[in-house]
Amino acid sequence: MTSTPKESPKVPKVPSHPAQPIINRNQADLRSRLPFEDTQDFEDAARGLIARRTPSAVEAADGTVVWDNDTYAFLGGEAPDTVNPSLWRQSQLVAQQGLFEVVEGIYQVRGLDLSNITFVEGATGVIVIDPLISTETAAAALALYREHRGERPVTGVLYTHSHVDHFGGVKGVTTQEDVDAGRVPVIAPEDFTEHAVAENVYAGTAMARRAAYMFGAALARGPQGQVGAGLGQTNSTGTVTLIPPTMTITTTGQEETVDGVRMVFQMAPDTEAPAELLVHFPDFRALCTAEDATHTLHNLLTLRGAVVRDPHVWSHAITETIDLFGDGTDVVFASHHWPTWGRERAIAFLETQRDLYGYLHDQSLRLINKGWTGSEIAEHLELPPALENAWNTHGYYGSVSHNVKAIYQRYMGWFDGNPAHLWQHPPVEAGRRYVEFMGGADAVVTKARGSFDTGDFRWAAEVLSHVVFAEPGHAAARTLLADTLEQLGYGAENGIWRNFFLSGATELREGRFGTPAVAASPDMIANLSPTMLFDALAIQVDGPKAWNERLAVDILLTDIGERYRVRLANGVLTYSSAPQRTAADVSLTTTAPELAHLAVTGLTSEGLERAGVQAEGDVSALARLASVLDPGDGEFAIVTP
Repeated sequence: MTSTPKESPKVPKVPSHPAQPIINRNQADLRSRLPFEDTQDFEDAARGLIARRTPSAVEAADGTVVWDNDTYAFLGGEAPDTVNPSLWRQSQLVAQQGLFEVVEGIYQVRGLDLSNITFVEGATGVIVIDPLISTETAAAALALYREHRGERPVTGVLYTHSHVDHFGGVKGVTTQEDVDAGRVPVIAPEDFTEHAVAENVYAGTAMARRAAYMFGAALARGPQGQVGAGLGQTNSTGTVTLIPPTMTITTTGQEETVDGVRMVFQMAPDTEAPAELLVHFPDFRALCTAEDATHTLHNLLTLRGAVVRDPHVWSHAITETIDLFGDGTDVVFASHHWPTWGRERAIAFLETQRDLYGYLHDQSLRLINKGWTGSEIAEHLELPPALENAWNTHGYYGSVSHNVKAIYQRYMGWFDGNPAHLWQHPPVEAGRRYVEFMGGADAVVTKARGSFDTGDFRWAAEVLSHVVFAEPGHAAARTLLADTLEQLGYGAENGIWRNFFLSGATELREGRFGTPAVAASPDMIANLSPTMLFDALAIQVDGPKAWNERLAVDILLTDIGERYRVRLANGVLTYSSAPQRTAADVSLTTTAPELAHLAVTGLTSEGLERAGVQAEGDVSALARLASVLDPGDGEFAIVTP
């Protein structure tokens, strides 16, 4: 096994560079070609404004700023050459902040987090839909609403789906005590908690690290830095919480009334999220599409990482939405972006979104069945003019390119069928061989400079990445690769692509910035079921280190009457609830919440005591188990070895 080269120390901070001539020409072409004279979205985004939060900044209890929309005040006038003009337009729209009336009785606060929070007024209080990422931003949004609509109590909470920007701020609008007392029902789709927790715990470390690239967490805000993420401006960095649902929606057509508000639900699992629902408010003639219909092409595979979403199911779900609710809808609103008013416009918007996902799915499969690979389809496929000319189909968050590759991955997997690609070298070894074949690192950098100067940034990035992985300390390669990624970012219409490119440039220039925000909060961990907790431990076992370790732990959960045998052997941690014929090394008696707390306190005697866990037998078995656990690294390298 060849050792991985170590990354060179941080280099001095390098200022951003202006856009290259080819980028300037491309931006000018877009300005002349796209329908910027269509200002309907700007009218809709401003419609119903009641008040803005001034200043916008939201602070945590310790004074840390967790959100500040005022940092996007630069988004005025014409787009500079360092920002794709279509993305600039989208960011101007998304950055609009304040309390807005959707219809009388339904209000949204937009621009106080990545997502929107919605307030539906009932007979005695207000129902909150999707309480943002952080308690701090959710509380600020509720305060803004109450300042202008009165001190209405929260009488219900609705999570539309299992992504953290739609539930993480829940304890900023209600309390566990009010929920437990039955004063505030929490409504969510079936299997919500399992998916919400699993996504943020199992691969949470890797997702959070990549999400820092995705949302440009370390980038300066400005025309040469982060200008938005297409779906929202960025994510807040406050306290993430979770209150489990008390009312589960399981069936399309299910109707519930909370505080006098009638709601009719549509189940939409495996669309934008594995657990998702849409909700119609018949008395308001209003439809909340959650995140299934927004003013962008969404992700089929988010670049932070996730399970590939199903565009076929997604498209059919929107058809069902139109069939179920179209005749009774005068306004469509979502948990991102701005509403669409008027029945005809609302239906046209939904049809466009439906056809967008259906077209990508069907045409990708047509070409797959002709032998095309994902990258070939991504390079070839174009949307029909009717879709291309609709602003809400543009790839500000998802993209045709990476969504098509996701469809290929969903149906065909990672392998494209070419045996030459079946057993390729990993990046470091491939990089060394490429560099040697191309005449050495200096020669590659010289040739890449030529590609850079002619505007072939994609090729320059590919070959320079080989040099950096072969020789991570090669200063000229790092510098030119950073400059190349920067130009790719300037040209990107997709906000996520821009953030990835510019984040890569930043780490090449300044060193790794890690993971500024992590979603796997104490509330998330507390809601791990026993089996999910065992799975979370299993993925931390260092297999080779545990090859020769054998141990068994019995766990009795007195509150739910369940018993488990957890076994470590052959480098694998397994578990079973079946009766066991042999004795365990150690037995633990506790409750399900205390067991989850053990994940925080640790498998030590002190940790057991703090978690309230009783142990009998050879307690050293727990120390042996703990010794082979290898937690994730929130600062792993991305653009370097």
